[in-house]
Amino acid sequence: MANMNAPFGFMQRSGTGSSPTYEQVHGLIDYNTAAIFFGDPVFRLADGTLAGATTGPGPGTGVIAGIFVGCTYLSVAAAKRVWSRYWPGSDVASTNQVDAYIINDPNAQFLVQADGTGITAANVGLNVQFAYGAGNTFNGVSGAYVTASAAVTATLPFRVVSLLSAPPGAPGTATGAYNQVVVAFNNVETKSLTAQN
Repeated sequence: MANMNAPFGFMQRSGTGSSPTYEQVHGLIDYNTAAIFFGDPVFRLADGTLAGATTGPGPGTGVIAGIFVGCTYLSVAAAKRVWSRYWPGSDVASTNQVDAYIINDPNAQFLVQADGTGITAANVGLNVQFAYGAGNTFNGVSGAYVTASAAVTATLPFRVVSLLSAPPGAPGTATGAYNQVVVAFNNVETKSLTAQN
């Protein structure tokens, strides 16, 4: 059966910590930063805050800070502190910031969907770029995926570790378009040899 085009961002499979929180670290998001979804790669801005697709520098233009896995903030609408799988891009007073949680463990590995070209076994060990896609505002899940232009380029953010192959016949295991792969950080703040700002 063919793979479905249903990207879900970067879902952690392993790392230094343990499930369910693994090695989440704290960061801040400005009140007016665009939406960030669960599983989105995020960048650190010059002021130290985190940003994703719209506010951040975007794929190919900076070292990623990590993978976004949720946030907590004082909601204007709910008049209380709320936990959310994604930052909706508003609902905080202009004097406040959002407490974000990211995974930036240099040993972390993630399951992610490939684009319409797919990743092949020949790409294992090479580096890949990502694209954001459209996040889901209903469940907060990212629409990010990796692109199939695997290369030796040192500045690409992720390295292909393996193709998803088990259990056989599971969604994403078929070779070709939209298959799922396991990737590790290649160019992240905690692993990069170059400073972010």
